[in-house]
Amino acid sequence: MFMGEFQHNIDIKGRMIVPAKFREGLGSRFVVTRGLDKCLFAYPMDEWKEVEGKLRQLPLTKKDARAFTRFFFSGAIECEVDKQGRINIPQTLRSYAGLEKECVVIGVSSRVELWSREIWEDYFSESENSFAEIAENLMDLDI
Repeated sequence: MFMGEFQHNIDIKGRMIVPAKFREGLGSRFVVTRGLDKCLFAYPMDEWKEVEGKLRQLPLTKKDARAFTRFFFSGAIECEVDKQGRINIPQTLRSYAGLEKECVVIGVSSRVELWSREIWEDYFSESENSFAEIAENLMDLDI
C-alpha cells in the first residue's frame, strides 16, 4: 500500500527521483500515465494489469468508454528506475500535469500520484475546505 506525501524536483532532462518509500512497492519497472485532476498515475506492473483488465471490459459501444480508454492508454509509458533511483518522465506527460520543477509525489493506496507542487496545493486547499462534505457523500458507498 502506498501512503504519504513527498516533495521532489524534476531536472532539466525530465528525471525525477522516486521516493525511497515507494521504490519497493513500485518495483524497478512500472507504468505512468495521465491521471485525473491534472496529475499522473503510477502503477506497479501487477496493479496495472488489473486496471487494464477492468478497462478492457468497458463497452466499445459507449462513447465515454472509448474516450477514456484512449486518453488513459495513449499516455501510458513503462518507466524503469535507474541506479540513482530516478525515472524519466516524457515531455508529453510533464506538460499534461504541469510538471516543471517542483513536484509532489503522494501515495494513494494502490497507486502513486505525481503532481505539480502548485496544482497539488491548489487542489488540496479546495478539497480541504470540503473534506467533511466529501466524506459524508461517500458514506453511501459503505466505506
